[in-house]
Amino acid sequence: MVNLSGILIVSLLQAQIGISRENVGNGSVSLQFGDTENKGLILPYVTDKSNITENGTLLYDTNDHKVKYLKDANSWFDLSVDATGTADVSIQGPDRTEQPGAKICISTTAGGTDTTKGILVLADSNKAMILPKVASPHLNIINPSAGMLVYDTVKKQLAVYNGTVWTFWKP
Repeated sequence: MVNLSGILIVSLLQAQIGISRENVGNGSVSLQFGDTENKGLILPYVTDKSNITENGTLLYDTNDHKVKYLKDANSWFDLSVDATGTADVSIQGPDRTEQPGAKICISTTAGGTDTTKGILVLADSNKAMILPKVASPHLNIINPSAGMLVYDTVKKQLAVYNGTVWTFWKP
């Protein structure tokens, strides 16, 4: 369980953030994950994406068990490809209450004024997020969760887990 006070403090910071690492790689990074552990980033599970309009949004759609991103206002792009995905959504079951206003904004300039809707918003227009780096995630992440996203350092490509199989993307 994440400590809510820690999240609130982080949401007020204007900085670059490293998770499971001492610092970020360079000035062009908003958020960077450590690459010494075989762990990935889990996207939010969404049951109704009809009101999501922010291009670049990444999520795990529990209706068809696919990782998707919004690339053009109403055009969702399927990153999972495979249609056999599954997810245990009980972790978001009836005991959980959604907090509609919950948001973390990482920015060096927004000063808490960014109005973009989302759970985690990287608000700088000149910085990016570096995904967790894992060598052969299909072999080294023992128990992946649906909606997991990593960078495969062996194949040098994006790896997405839909709850059943990994899908790999290379430009």
